[in-house]
Amino acid sequence: MSGLSLFWQRYRRNRPAVGGLVVLGLVVLAAAFGPLAYGIDPFDMAGRPSTLPSARFPLGTDVSGRDILAGLLAGARVSLLIGIAASLTATLIGSAVGATAGYVGGWLDAILMRVTDFFLTIPSFVFAVLIVAIFRPSVAVITLAIAAVSWPSVARLARAEFVSQRHREYVSACRAMGMGHLEIMLRQILPNALPPVVVIGSLTVASAILAEAGLSFLGLGDPNIVSWGYMIGVARTVLRTAWWMSAIPGVTILVTVLAINLVGEGLNEALNPRMRPR
Repeated sequence: MSGLSLFWQRYRRNRPAVGGLVVLGLVVLAAAFGPLAYGIDPFDMAGRPSTLPSARFPLGTDVSGRDILAGLLAGARVSLLIGIAASLTATLIGSAVGATAGYVGGWLDAILMRVTDFFLTIPSFVFAVLIVAIFRPSVAVITLAIAAVSWPSVARLARAEFVSQRHREYVSACRAMGMGHLEIMLRQILPNALPPVVVIGSLTVASAILAEAGLSFLGLGDPNIVSWGYMIGVARTVLRTAWWMSAIPGVTILVTVLAINLVGEGLNEALNPRMRPR
């Protein structure tokens, strides 16, 4: 049985994780092809403001007469893009810091971990707000701001994995064979330390989507794009009279984040040997 088949056999034992994967796949498909199939610009004033859902507008219109469904489909692209990009950036930075600290040890480990601890003591969302407020809000700035507050937890986990692996017999054998430190880190230890890092990286996507929604809700999102948080922020002034305007993107965020968390749980069970049934 191939490695991929074995992984899927372990993953599908968790039925909620399979359901989360299906839901996440539908969200990705909607983000990729929805705006092309629906064909309405989310910034166009397509109808009267605050229109109820109808045949013409399946989810109604917002306070400016913009189609909510068009905004939802366009926002899926933005939210997923920022979530995935921020997660990848945070995972790469955190893995590099944690791997270096865990493998080298000594004074370098102490310095890198104290820097990591410093970032962990700062309230993450407040720090992200500060970064975005200092620079001009854009997709790149928001992505980097979220990554800047997300990498310390990845670094901590990566360091723990490298510390547990660096004194194993196979690492000593690699040193005896004359392998360089970088080769040992990347080709020998990293594959064994990667599964938990992959899991926390997948869960970081959900945290990044929530952080982007919070920033956009506060008016710190990119004004040239529509995101789910932006849609909630626009609708907060009519929350009592037109609750569906904020409820629809809010439920979409809830379902997407829940699906990502279920997928992360399934990855943890499939990749973590300690959680496999005997």
